[in-house]
Amino acid sequence: MTRLSVLRARARQTLGGNIFCSEWIYALLVSLIFSLVMGASATGFAAILVFILGGAVNVGYCKYFLSRSRGNIDYSNVGTCLDGFRGDVAPNIVAGLLIFVYTFLWTLLFIIPGIIKSYSYSMTYYIRCDNPSYTATQAIKESQRIMKGNKMRLFCLQLSFIGWFILGALCLGVGVLWVSPYYKAAEAEFYRDIVENEPLVFDNNNSTAADDNIFDNE
Repeated sequence: MTRLSVLRARARQTLGGNIFCSEWIYALLVSLIFSLVMGASATGFAAILVFILGGAVNVGYCKYFLSRSRGNIDYSNVGTCLDGFRGDVAPNIVAGLLIFVYTFLWTLLFIIPGIIKSYSYSMTYYIRCDNPSYTATQAIKESQRIMKGNKMRLFCLQLSFIGWFILGALCLGVGVLWVSPYYKAAEAEFYRDIVENEPLVFDNNNSTAADDNIFDNE
């Protein structure tokens, strides 16, 4: 596996290497839009709407950074963050709802199981980006599979950004806007590192795979 420092370096390269360059600013804009949309869940009807559509929003957010990592889009192609609402939208929405439900149910067994499972499900949206023919359940199961042995790595990646987020918060919170796209770009590199060149588990002609127990022990 690639060292986390290398993944962070690749993320900075994707973002142009300079926090004030246009490549980074556009990524900041996408992260800001995502934060504002998801933040709308704080009140009234918007809370219900964001809760329902959150999966599609997350798929688009992941798609933008994953596509930039692979050089598939120009950094200014902000419209990519709407891809979660294009094509077969239903699995994206269902994936978001299922992740919430499954994580909540595991959390009822105490906090730690819920946290562990959140790491298991963390690559679901990226998998939906790469495999739009997957059902929501297939994407979640695939995320569980590829995160076996990688949950601690993702935790360590997140931990390596703690200092940056604290520093950003000390800058009246504005600095967090620059750190958020940096972390998301690193997460996209993390996903690529563990899945590229791996065979797909689910045969799209065999729907029985989707019926596997989502609560299987890992």
